[in-house]
Amino acid sequence: MKRTPRFGEPDPAELARLLPAPGDPELPRDRQRQLEDAFMAQIQRPAPATRPAAAPRPARGRLRRPILIGIPAALALTGVVVVALNATGGAGTTEPTPVAAPVVAIQPGSNVALASTVEHIADAADRGALPTPRPDQFIYVKSEVSYTTTYVNADTNTSRTWVQPLHTREVWLSPDGHKGWLDEPGYQPKGGITLDSDITRNSYDETKALPTDPDALLKKIYARANGESDRNQQAFTTIGDIVGEQVVPARIAAALYRAAARIPGVVVVPHSQDAAGRDGIALARLDPQTGERIEWIFDRNTYAYLGSRGVQITAAGDAKPGTVTERTAILSRAVVDAEKVRPASPGKAS
Repeated sequence: MKRTPRFGEPDPAELARLLPAPGDPELPRDRQRQLEDAFMAQIQRPAPATRPAAAPRPARGRLRRPILIGIPAALALTGVVVVALNATGGAGTTEPTPVAAPVVAIQPGSNVALASTVEHIADAADRGALPTPRPDQFIYVKSEVSYTTTYVNADTNTSRTWVQPLHTREVWLSPDGHKGWLDEPGYQPKGGITLDSDITRNSYDETKALPTDPDALLKKIYARANGESDRNQQAFTTIGDIVGEQVVPARIAAALYRAAARIPGVVVVPHSQDAAGRDGIALARLDPQTGERIEWIFDRNTYAYLGSRGVQITAAGDAKPGTVTERTAILSRAVVDAEKVRPASPGKAS
């Protein structure tokens, strides 16, 4: 519905013309998720917090494609101050120059071998020997990542999609999800940022309480769907977020993969490649709204989880079919005694 300004109220379009030209602001996909989490934290909080305001938790995992608008329009229509939607990572950090997104041949997916492939993956997960963290310890995950960055020119109403250069990302998460730290050089202030939060989405404690029966687990996952998009895609995304950057108890991990196989549209892709260049087999699902297929990649011999990849299957904007929209590779998972403490030796990345 078109909004009619009240008498004497400034016209948003006029305000937009008076503001400085925005140039080419960028909004990386992970920063979009940060802003969304911060917004959701505010509207979901029932009462003033009894603890200091927390920084938004940047969620890695499956990152939603941002809906971008120019800076002047955002300011005029929302009245919200949007901070630093440009090429800075904060606190004087300049983000590396984005590069052209790689384009790959689209591998066909099939559900013919889905059941047997998932059983291999689930069995491997069930044999996992990842450590169990104490309440006072932290889960450490080191990965190599690259996400989409979209430049928007508000004057010409055009956009250009690039990707971040591959870079290292390290996170420390407390088991209860209330404390954490993120170090992502070039994309966060030097030394990293706090992930302390009242939101405990997909924490270790929350994950270990999930049912081990795949049907019961999937029902619980579906209950999280918000109705804003395809519920099957939301379920696939939720499971991907959990297994992507967390230490998951072995029996729960096995149940998560078996639950994923029950989601309509999940297929096996015979060849995929993570951010470290490791070739593997993938469980994947095409998002019907964005045309992007998210692939969870597993070692084709051990069936250990390697990382993930996003591939544009249908054209979207200037992203043609085969465009790689995101890449991750898990390099290490471990349990450490404090934030910013790295394991003495690389942990098992599975």
